[in-house]
Amino acid sequence: MATVSLIEYEDASAEVREVFDDIRRVRKSDFINNFWKALAHHPETLKRTWESLKVVMAPGALDALQKEMLYIAVSIANNCDYCIHSHTASAFAKGMTEGQYQELLAVVAMAHQTNALSTGLKVPVDNAFLA
Repeated sequence: MATVSLIEYEDASAEVREVFDDIRRVRKSDFINNFWKALAHHPETLKRTWESLKVVMAPGALDALQKEMLYIAVSIANNCDYCIHSHTASAFAKGMTEGQYQELLAVVAMAHQTNALSTGLKVPVDNAFLA
């Protein structure tokens, strides 16, 4: 259950509608997901988060699919159910295959396991790994 109500487009302020319109334009969709509707309670946070996301998720040295897959991995690590679902859907829409998804999950699971072991054992970092 959400801790805030979701602000629909027709109930939004002009400032929020401007961001919602940009989301629709950039994503080439009329869909505004619940994350943005929840953030709409604080227009400054909505706008700042959307502007940052556009920059970070734009193709660069990493392509859009790679970035979505990284987002899935971090969302799993942070236990963010919403982001796991939304970025998995986005990754599949950007061409992620079922095989890639299963391999991604295997890597995330292995990283969780080895991170826990290394943390529990307080393994000192090898000098060769330090810059």
